[in-house]
Amino acid sequence: MEPGNVTQISEFLLLGLSEEAELQPLLFGLFLSMYLITLLGNLLIILAISSDSHLHTPMYFFLSNLSLVDICFTSTTIPKMLVNIQTHSKVITYAGCITQMYFYIHFAGLDDFILTLMAYDRFVAICHPLHYMVIMNPLCGLLVLVSWIISILNSLLESLMVLDLSFCSDLEIPHFFCELKQVLQLACSDTFPNDIAIYFSAGLLGGGPLTGILYSYSKIVSSIRTISSAQGKYKAFSTCASHLSVVSLFYGTSLGVYLGSASTHHSQSSAVASVMYSVVTPMLNPFIYSLRNKDIKRALERFLGR
Repeated sequence: MEPGNVTQISEFLLLGLSEEAELQPLLFGLFLSMYLITLLGNLLIILAISSDSHLHTPMYFFLSNLSLVDICFTSTTIPKMLVNIQTHSKVITYAGCITQMYFYIHFAGLDDFILTLMAYDRFVAICHPLHYMVIMNPLCGLLVLVSWIISILNSLLESLMVLDLSFCSDLEIPHFFCELKQVLQLACSDTFPNDIAIYFSAGLLGGGPLTGILYSYSKIVSSIRTISSAQGKYKAFSTCASHLSVVSLFYGTSLGVYLGSASTHHSQSSAVASVMYSVVTPMLNPFIYSLRNKDIKRALERFLGR
């Protein structure tokens, strides 16, 4: 195919979760509800933490950052999907696709980093309780800043590499957003450098944080086992329960999607599965923390009772 036939790209077509017309109102209502719940739930967590001086600690600083990232994460994809359903359009501009891809990679990576920082926070709190504030107070802001910088650089690299690709005449993306792997499959030019960048990023920025979380919890479990009283063990473990639930949900769903997509080549089924970690997980996080954490419960009651 001649280069002139493949380089002039102005838009892509997002096929969404289903092309059946009768399902579109149902999908619109379902995703609008989930998006509003995500916004409201995470916003309440942020406001409750910021309004309660008792929660101005490293643990809740990380939690408020997680809530902010979850709002941004879902806002990257869902509003565009809702607009497309409402306007009966599948179009996303080339610039819009690259921009969406950039922010999706950025906030997904940031989610991963903040969950790791939260695991490290619990490790210090349980294994080094007497030095907790001394260690974490100076570090928490710096750790979040470094996470933002690394995530920005990674998403910038992967997005800019897509700009060098030439695309064929088939511009249909069988997804509800511009997912990087799906976009690469539409390219006519060599995507080997992009694939290497993806695997390097997944290994370093995905495997690294997961290793950090597993190491932190191995130390936490060892430390809890040395506590003599059952009440002390329960109290120590209860501070980790919410975070463990969120980590399990995030990694369980995201690994399930990518392992599932490796075993099946049906792209649209992968799109449906990706809803779990990109929409459902951010929606459930506020409920997990508010239901299992007494401090958050009390802060929410005080904030809503004003």
